[in-house]
Amino acid sequence: MSKIDLRKKIVQFTLEKKQLTGVTARVGIVLDISGSMRNLYARGVVQEVVERILAVASKFDDNGVLDVWVYDNEFSRMESVTERDFGDYVKRHILNNRSIHKFGFNNEPPVMEDVIRKYTKEEKKDKTPVFIIFINDGGVVRATKKVIKSAAVQPIFWQFVGIGNSDFEVLEGLDNMTGRVVDNADFVHLDRIEEVTDEELYDRLLNEFPHWLKAAKDKRILQP
Repeated sequence: MSKIDLRKKIVQFTLEKKQLTGVTARVGIVLDISGSMRNLYARGVVQEVVERILAVASKFDDNGVLDVWVYDNEFSRMESVTERDFGDYVKRHILNNRSIHKFGFNNEPPVMEDVIRKYTKEEKKDKTPVFIIFINDGGVVRATKKVIKSAAVQPIFWQFVGIGNSDFEVLEGLDNMTGRVVDNADFVHLDRIEEVTDEELYDRLLNEFPHWLKAAKDKRILQP
């Protein structure tokens, strides 16, 4: 059995445990490519993250598609990835792509606005809930909170994942952020994500998503 198939089995077990079987969702990943991330790209950690999250998309999305964005002080909406073409995805589509701005400073709101634009304007006829995994290694700009707050009425859940040991003050304050129709974002800190087992990763990534699904349906953000 391939590694992706093994991971899909672990995802399935996690879905059953969290009563998420039968849930369909579009899945996207946003990857920090600011200067402090350079070593994680070079060591293949980011490629491994993409492969691990692809297993989630394969269970949630009917087409098994994982949408991808990268960002530093600029952003790029990338070609989506599937089980057919995930090998060396980061090297082929990101690191070797000269049109991608890399290793600058981080600025989250523009890429978040593009995520919102894709799912709520360009593809607004699709009412499927959206699960976004947002990988960041610290220093999120404070304006990120404003975007999250305004996006609370949208069918998008933001799962932020902090890696490394930098400053996550903005993301750590998400749970206490008021003024939203529903709590549409969560933050987990995984210092060395490459050392976290698949079981723990999926358990933590999918911890708050079920609560958001229920709340969003209660508020008619999602169809009951």
